[in-house]
Amino acid sequence: MNDINDAVRNRLAIALDVPDLDTAEALAKEVAPWIGIVKVGLELFSAAGPDAISRFVGLDLRVFADLKLHDIPTTVGRAARVLGGLGANYVNFHAAGGVDMLRAATEGLTEGAQAAGRERPVPIAVTVLTSDPDASAFDARLQAAIAGGCGGVVCSMHEVERVHAARPDFLTIVPGVRFDEGAQHDQARIGNPFDAARAGSDILVIGRAVTAAEDRRLAAERVHDAVARAYASSEAARSPRR
Repeated sequence: MNDINDAVRNRLAIALDVPDLDTAEALAKEVAPWIGIVKVGLELFSAAGPDAISRFVGLDLRVFADLKLHDIPTTVGRAARVLGGLGANYVNFHAAGGVDMLRAATEGLTEGAQAAGRERPVPIAVTVLTSDPDASAFDARLQAAIAGGCGGVVCSMHEVERVHAARPDFLTIVPGVRFDEGAQHDQARIGNPFDAARAGSDILVIGRAVTAAEDRRLAAERVHDAVARAYASSEAARSPRR
């Protein structure tokens, strides 16, 4: 096994898109030597509720709560306050909800973390889903994220440069990462781990390329090593912005 680079490990997130918490924990532990962030999405959160976040916080793993909240500002702000108190490190909200909603989300998230004595989480705006080939709404939603006080966005690797041009300190979380020979599944705007890292992505979300692999540990190591090579050979070899 290659030496594990913690700086790279903390820039990789495993998508725990499974229906029960014990399976999710086993998967997270299996790939933890190479991947230091867990992505808790709607499926797992619907199955396990707040424990889907709390358990991984207790395991000293960073948590990306990929819940894509989108509602009236008051509702989103209150939900964000709860999520901030649980200890999630990154929480996302649909930029399509508008500036007022994103501002409420940002404020609620910060308040919840402060009240619970937690590390301040990063509010993340979802721009355009990577399953959508039409990214024409991207620039308007990026501006909403900036105006709403977010700390970063979810985007494809193809928009990373535009994000950093508009807001250099924004964190970019990039899903849709696949090996070149892997299936595209339901993603439209994708890239391989090396290219996504070279594009300047701060956090890469890895799903079925690892979770559906015959040897998940080997696949996780392969992703880690590809990203390490990319960061070592480019200016992207800095620490994540947040």
